[in-house]
Amino acid sequence: QVQLVESGGGLVQAGGSLRLSCAASGRTFRNYAMGWFRQPPGKEREFVAAISVSGGSSYYADSVKGRFTLSRDNAKNTVYLQMNSLKPEDQAVYYCAAAPTPPFSSSYYPRSKDYDYWGQGTQVTVSS
Repeated sequence: QVQLVESGGGLVQAGGSLRLSCAASGRTFRNYAMGWFRQPPGKEREFVAAISVSGGSSYYADSVKGRFTLSRDNAKNTVYLQMNSLKPEDQAVYYCAAAPTPPFSSSYYPRSKDYDYWGQGTQVTVSS
């Protein structure tokens, strides 16, 4: 089992920034590729960003590319999603997720079905 706890959400004006954190516990963190997804109000959950076990490879949804940066600190068992130039359409509940991955793999996963563990989510509200 892996427990994931997101933090860092809140209210921000359009154009502003937030940094989300996801702290993991329970299993060896470096054995999991990590991802962030979001669910806007009234919509389905969608992919945001994913990162490999080492952090050397990452992948972003087109809607956030160039504005969001995903990183991880394996020593702290934490992934970070730096969100800049936020737009009202970024408003959503943001979830981090963990996907079991072979050691030293450069894989990352944009599909939610690849993830076994999910956090409870953190709300991001962007005012226009």
